[in-house]
Amino acid sequence: MYETKQYFYGTGRRKHSVARVRVYNGTGKITINNRRINKEEFEKSILLPMKEDGLDHYREEYNEMLLSKITGKNNSIYQERYLTVSVHKRSIDDARTYFARIGTDIVTHLAKLSSTAEGLDAESRLQIFRDFFKGDVPQAFPFDLKQFAKKGTSFKDWMCPDSMEFERDHFKIGDRYGRVLYMQEYASYVKNDRISELCDFSRNLMLSIDILPVPTDEAVREIQNRLLGVETNVTNWQRRQNANNNFSAIVPYDMELQRKETKEMLDDLTTRDQRMMFGILTMVHLADSKKQLDSDTELLLSIARKHLCQMATLKWQQVDGLNTVLPYGLRKINALRTLTTESTAVLIPFHTQEILQPGGIYYGQNAVSKNLLVADRKKLMNGNSFRLGVSGSGKSFSAKEEIVHLALSTDDDILILDPESEFTKLVEALGGQVVKVSATSDNHLNAMDMDAAYGNEKNPLIEKSEFILSVFEQLVGAGNLSAKEKSILDRCAADVYRDYIRSGYTGEVPTLKDMYRQLMLQPEEEARGLALSSELFINGSLNTFAQPTNVNKKNRIMDYDIRELGEQLMPLGMLVTLDSIFNRVIQNWKEGKTTWIFADEFYLLFRYEYSANFFYRLYKRIRKYNGFVTGLTQNVEELLKSDTARLMLANSEFLILLNQASTDREELAALLNI
Repeated sequence: MYETKQYFYGTGRRKHSVARVRVYNGTGKITINNRRINKEEFEKSILLPMKEDGLDHYREEYNEMLLSKITGKNNSIYQERYLTVSVHKRSIDDARTYFARIGTDIVTHLAKLSSTAEGLDAESRLQIFRDFFKGDVPQAFPFDLKQFAKKGTSFKDWMCPDSMEFERDHFKIGDRYGRVLYMQEYASYVKNDRISELCDFSRNLMLSIDILPVPTDEAVREIQNRLLGVETNVTNWQRRQNANNNFSAIVPYDMELQRKETKEMLDDLTTRDQRMMFGILTMVHLADSKKQLDSDTELLLSIARKHLCQMATLKWQQVDGLNTVLPYGLRKINALRTLTTESTAVLIPFHTQEILQPGGIYYGQNAVSKNLLVADRKKLMNGNSFRLGVSGSGKSFSAKEEIVHLALSTDDDILILDPESEFTKLVEALGGQVVKVSATSDNHLNAMDMDAAYGNEKNPLIEKSEFILSVFEQLVGAGNLSAKEKSILDRCAADVYRDYIRSGYTGEVPTLKDMYRQLMLQPEEEARGLALSSELFINGSLNTFAQPTNVNKKNRIMDYDIRELGEQLMPLGMLVTLDSIFNRVIQNWKEGKTTWIFADEFYLLFRYEYSANFFYRLYKRIRKYNGFVTGLTQNVEELLKSDTARLMLANSEFLILLNQASTDREELAALLNI
């Protein structure tokens, strides 16, 4: 059995004739399981626990918001989708070989549709049946098949109800009532939302579609024989009319229609690459009382009638119907209908994908089903994210909501690059540190900051020296550093940090002013040229990064506000800020902590070569360092002009697409293949 997470659907015509041919030994069953969520367990999994850290009033308010979203009628129902494959083989080894191959084929074909499927083990399958038979009884302990075997008890005691009573047209499981329905008549044309509408019902129910493929050669032979019989009937009818001297008689409509439909079926099989299938649709629904059961049954029958189909209650076959609809892989009901591949596609019932991952973050509501969207980016192979949308579409609000959830429910570190001062008040309310990076700010970040944990190498000075070279490239102009000047800078860096490293990375950290004085002491003329080129940013009016750091860089929530950085200071400011961010990521990784990075107005970062390359490398490497990057931008078209940005967007597994401009939609559709 495979649980599938997304499907496609199609439209097609229906055929009513039932052919008597041999069915291929492998069959498939698609099952939709609407099960009521245990409210206490669900709330426990999604609501934020109190921590008594001064932020509990925010947690209470956040929990009230979540509870208001799950009080709707649909939010108490969780829909699961299963694909069950069954086969007749001579031995268990042959069956296992078959399932290993067919399982790989299922996963591969669904992957082509950007969908996923995962095989269920025995315990997961038994959990499905336990939820159906004893869904009203709280589960006292998790199921462990090995423990049951050790104790010598049967797993049936854990999953089977205390009593089951079957009547003519319904059954009773414990105190609950149930009824099995089946699709009796199909319309000649059916819309692809019929099955989905049957399942959009706030009750415990299961709907199964059994699909039995027929070998094409036998199907063609059967249809040819059927067509020969139809033609024989027409010929005999015309012979009788001729015997009565009625030579102008027109073939009756029913005979002509039968001939036309049979020819269409034969044409589908021989020239349109269609397969013949047998299909049967069964459905079981549960209620707390007989009166409620009858009312729900009438509603389901009316939904079918609205689509010109006829569902009916199984009489004296409720046991067989229940065994058919449950995902055992069995079929006890013989109300089969002949379908082609095209018409079978109409039965594919999935029109929306539910995302409800345990331990995830609330991201909104499904626009179709109204259920919560709860996702866990840590479970993705690559949790990097983009939020794209026009101005006012809700990008910042969505990011703030995620930041609040992370701040209140985890101990992860959150770093924000804030070009428009969007997150200042939020970070202050959560007890974080706001660093206003500008020439006139009282906050200072020392570009020379280094501790024993700097970088990812054993010798921090090596990576810091490389960073200093990048700083001076920004000060004197990118690409203008000669080999002599690089050697001088490397020598001066070692001299400046010598006493600090010998003291065990304690005491006062060197600054760019120390670097300036060291350059002036060098005998080379190039050293004084470097000092003069960097004087504006070290001893001049733009010396904010040449002073000791006076902010708490260890705060778990950091907001780097670069709104007033200015055009002249922006390249150097971005360099120092991004170095501080990446070094924090490395330190957290060494300590086993997770780091979340949010970059607002992401397109601004691509104006500068260093910041663009930094984030490109970060997107490729941060997964290894237990980190997740989120980019927010409204100028999608400008972002996509950069090949680097396009690669980053394609390398993100988590995208939130809000309202898009018409030109951006076309670009995104082509890039993301949607």
